[in-house]
Amino acid sequence: MKGWLSRQGLIMISLFIVASLAITGCTQTLALSEPSAAAATPTAAPTVEASPTPTPAAETMALPDAQAIVAAQEAVLSHIYETVLPSVVHIRVVQKIQRIPEMPNRGLPGYPWFPYPYWGLPRAPQEFYRRGEGSGFVWDREGHIVTNNHVVEDADRVEVVFADHSVAEAKVLGTDPDSDLAVIKVDVPPERLKPVTLGDSDTLKVGQMAIAIGNPFGQEFTMTSGIISALGRTIRSGASPFSIPEVIQTDAAINPGNSGGPLLDRMGRVIGINAMIISRSGANAGIGFAIPINIAKRVVPELIEKGTYEYAWLGITGTDLVPEVAELMGLPRDTRGALVVDVAKDSPADKAGLRGSDKTLRVEGEEYQFGGDVIVSIDGQPVRGMDDLIAYLVKNTRPGDKVTLELIRRKGERETVIVTLAPRPHRTRSGSSRE
Repeated sequence: MKGWLSRQGLIMISLFIVASLAITGCTQTLALSEPSAAAATPTAAPTVEASPTPTPAAETMALPDAQAIVAAQEAVLSHIYETVLPSVVHIRVVQKIQRIPEMPNRGLPGYPWFPYPYWGLPRAPQEFYRRGEGSGFVWDREGHIVTNNHVVEDADRVEVVFADHSVAEAKVLGTDPDSDLAVIKVDVPPERLKPVTLGDSDTLKVGQMAIAIGNPFGQEFTMTSGIISALGRTIRSGASPFSIPEVIQTDAAINPGNSGGPLLDRMGRVIGINAMIISRSGANAGIGFAIPINIAKRVVPELIEKGTYEYAWLGITGTDLVPEVAELMGLPRDTRGALVVDVAKDSPADKAGLRGSDKTLRVEGEEYQFGGDVIVSIDGQPVRGMDDLIAYLVKNTRPGDKVTLELIRRKGERETVIVTLAPRPHRTRSGSSRE
């Protein structure tokens, strides 16, 4: 009996030790911080004597505390909202429209076949008012607020509502239809203004957190979150024939009324300006687009100073060189570049001797234009398609700059030309892709 108790005691002690080790391995401490530049010092793995030759024991990974992770994420989002909210504004606009009312299509009472006696006389125009709304954010303590061009375009009156529900009249200071950006100004004491912190849209990665704050459908100061779904999109500006490069795609809910509001990273820094969605219903479908903040960093200061921004202009319409067209032109299928479709008369490209496409061919129901020059690099930077060319010109050049283009010409020979860029012409909206 005594021996049996001794064995039981040993068994209980062993179970206690195993249980203690198991409990210790299930605990994990979470800390929120920016990634550190210094690497942690590695710790040697424990070993066990399984044979005369020592071998490393299998490492066991502690299970994360799911509740702690969720709580940490909630804390991050709440902190961002509380920090950034004073910088976000609700923009309300009124546009006055004059319209000549239509006359009723009827005859005299009892004589419907007889025309109305005053038909055709001049009619006085009537005034109508169109109301719209959007979002924006405080740029500096001088009262400058950034939003989308399409939010304030042609507005006769602009009103800004702050997070504390105070209201201020604003005037449109500068607009840029090509980037869909605008700056409005309010006369408010500097101590009431809290500028945003700007991020760096060139360092973003797909999968990173993305947060939008704005006024969807007039629901003031609404926050939604998601991720960066894609980078490097090129979208057409609604009021311009030119395209906006390196646009951020996100699945954070963006709806009518969010336009002009900030897209934020996990530190609450502005990485983009919400501008557009793709949707068949007009409401969010998980595909939203934001203008990268690094474009705003170039454009906004000039809108404040001059009211406009001048882009460099090459003077071509183009498209990506696809394998089918490369074959038609006698080039290897893997050749990449921007195929020149058309060259504007008297443009910088025209003066430099660039040639557009003059042949068309239909393949499997798809019509291809070909025969023009193919731009494969600009200033030594590879050009894999029109997106690369547009992005380089927007981000790195101004009117008057000279750029070096490497071309593949019609017979496959390579040639280098130098082009002096001009300011973009002001045109009405077009269906072509231009640069």
